[in-house]
Amino acid sequence: MISPSVTRNRDPILTVLRRLLPQSETVLEIASGTGEHAVYFAAALPHLQWQPTDYEEQALSSIAAHRAASGLSNLLAPLMLDAAAPEWPVKQVDAVVAINMLQVSPWPVVQGLMAGAGQVISPGGILYLYGPFKENGAHTAPGNEAFDHNLKLRNPEWGVRDIGEVADLARTYGLDLVERVVMPANNLTLVFRR
Repeated sequence: MISPSVTRNRDPILTVLRRLLPQSETVLEIASGTGEHAVYFAAALPHLQWQPTDYEEQALSSIAAHRAASGLSNLLAPLMLDAAAPEWPVKQVDAVVAINMLQVSPWPVVQGLMAGAGQVISPGGILYLYGPFKENGAHTAPGNEAFDHNLKLRNPEWGVRDIGEVADLARTYGLDLVERVVMPANNLTLVFRR
């Protein structure tokens, strides 16, 4: 599988990850999708062990194919991970990364992401979120409002999340919002630290 958005957003995301992960060893990517981000980031950050995951079999197959083609030794075999599950198949990591996940997940999955991240991230480690967000209940761009509307037509439980609600939820699991980075195409990076 190929995702056109990966080519558009991977370099801006990598710029932020390079700054945030200099001392990290193991990164857990939630909802790795096609696996293209995992390959790109593992190649660019060879000091890291990159652990891709997904919930869907088709995505896991795509990740495995991209991994095999890459030949990268620091890109681990994909794991099936349901972010809403009370137990994750990984016990401890330095960072959790979720790219364009929150808006295509029901709120209980977002809650599961925060609960799981709060359990597996080492003290001082980070949760990295990327995607469109609302601020103070308002969309940051007309395109994000249209995107939100289209998401809700596809699934009423999906939608662009509000930073305040996400930060409040994260705080209940020991994750504090420490940075907000403006990204291209009306997206944001949110960085939480445990």
